[in-house]
Amino acid sequence: MAQTKTEVLIGDTLYDLAGFRHPGGGITKFYEGHGDATEAFKEFHPARSRAWKWMTTLPQRPAPKEVIAKERPKKYAELAKDYAAWREKLVKEGWFEHSLGHMAYRFPEIIALHALGLYLLLSPPYWFLGILVLGIVQGRCGWLMHECGHFSGVTSMWWGIRLQEWLYGMGCGMSAAWWRSQHNRHHATPQKLHHDVDLDTMPLVAFNKLCLGKIPSAWAKFWIPMQSMLFGPVTTSFVTAFWQFFLHPRLMWRKKLVFEPMWLAARYGLIYFLKERYGADWQTTILLYLAYNAVGGGYIFCNFALSHTHLDVVLKDEDRHWVEYAANYTININPILPVNWWMGYLNYQIEHHLFPTMPQYKFVKLWPQTKAFFEKHGLKYDCRGYWEAVNDTWTNLATVGKEASRKRVA
Repeated sequence: MAQTKTEVLIGDTLYDLAGFRHPGGGITKFYEGHGDATEAFKEFHPARSRAWKWMTTLPQRPAPKEVIAKERPKKYAELAKDYAAWREKLVKEGWFEHSLGHMAYRFPEIIALHALGLYLLLSPPYWFLGILVLGIVQGRCGWLMHECGHFSGVTSMWWGIRLQEWLYGMGCGMSAAWWRSQHNRHHATPQKLHHDVDLDTMPLVAFNKLCLGKIPSAWAKFWIPMQSMLFGPVTTSFVTAFWQFFLHPRLMWRKKLVFEPMWLAARYGLIYFLKERYGADWQTTILLYLAYNAVGGGYIFCNFALSHTHLDVVLKDEDRHWVEYAANYTININPILPVNWWMGYLNYQIEHHLFPTMPQYKFVKLWPQTKAFFEKHGLKYDCRGYWEAVNDTWTNLATVGKEASRKRVA
């Protein structure tokens, strides 16, 4: 019997997901009816998570040999076997174990930077430095909530989500639930058209000429050709404001979330308290807040763009092995201490996409193993310098922009 449209292959079993609503969003749709979800399922769900128990409650059957043969081509047999053995070895060696010591450093750093930023902001000659520091620490809240959202920060998934909600709500004014749904889709199939939501950014920005399609409006025809100049100072600011003031509060309201609106209220309540305490007028307060948001959005979005957006894409009807997605559709960036700090260890995107639930600071020591594994299987270990990645990203934005200028408006 062939695989049905609602079945997903995990291991040697087909699970029927008809009517199943995945808590992490529509990620299961990417594997229903085709593809092998074995590696993705294992990497997204820690061994002690409830997902493993949920699987036993779903309708299931042994996968027919023809389905396994179709979804696991022979060319991947050795790669998949070696990857599974390598992962098992890493688990036994403790690479996935969490470090309270590391997290004990990350949280005080955020508190200290907020204190420094506020002090500078309230010191008239240095207010602009205060905006800069506060914007950067807003972005650093984003790096740390990313760690918690992947359950790679603390052992307890419940506490990981609570910490993520606090960091993203209080620190960035955004929704952790929205992030988990969208970001998991990115991890499932990075750089795959109509799957990776980070490619679905028209008409604001286009990272690949295949994302252009038909230019939807005269506005996009005007805007996209200038995207390389607009991305850092304008586009990222607009996205940050749109997420913070509309998209994420709307999701909180629709899903009737409890903790996230509470942290959002605390964030704005603190800003109101500071305004009243120091006698600032509303116009000044709003302008300073928007400037702070712009710095934070530019810091995190521009750095995130370096690891993916300038690479090739996978067509929507094609599939890749889990390891291939990490090897061919993401890059690492200069593994040195200053870059590790500046990018919150997400300059190790290859390792992060292979093992999203592994504590990210451990990539500093893991990358030589990854490189050796890739060399064994004929895969490129793509590690570039920070400014090389910046140049590649903005050159790509300019190239796609020129392509857009030659297209007609739909």
